[in-house]
Amino acid sequence: MALSLRDQLLKAGLVNEKQAKQATKQKQKQQRMEHKGQVEKDNSQQLAAEQARAEKLARDQELNRQQQEKAEQKAKAAQVKQLIEASRLPKLTTEDYYNFADDKKVKRLPVNDLVRNKLSSGSLAIVRHGGGYEVIPREAALKIQERDPRRVVLLNTPTEAPDADDPYAAYQVPDDLMW
Repeated sequence: MALSLRDQLLKAGLVNEKQAKQATKQKQKQQRMEHKGQVEKDNSQQLAAEQARAEKLARDQELNRQQQEKAEQKAKAAQVKQLIEASRLPKLTTEDYYNFADDKKVKRLPVNDLVRNKLSSGSLAIVRHGGGYEVIPREAALKIQERDPRRVVLLNTPTEAPDADDPYAAYQVPDDLMW
């Protein structure tokens, strides 16, 4: 049979019989006064426990929210990667390059005349992917821009028909003009 805490303390010699009786009387007296309503119950422990529970719940909710944000970011990154890999144009090996600015640096990408014209007109775009750059169609670039705008390096606005009021409409741009 297990000994009560009182008996264990007595047996260990940490308290004597007189102290144990006095503690028991004090406890009974407190209970009687609470029962009669003369002394208020000590709710400080219960309040502290409720407060700790509320704090733990708030902390858990914050951690949960952060985990959900990380999961959403991973999902968006996977979607962007899939969009780029599914819609990228094959790499070209030509001596003709298209120059563009990225983070205040001029970069270049090998292109042919058709790709150059489409990049300039806005029907193709350049995006960052795997430490390099890829050329993709405008629709895919717009989807990527919704998910991660930092990945899109160059997306020109589509060009329209020449303006009727353009004073330079009669002048042709030379074909060999390159920058």
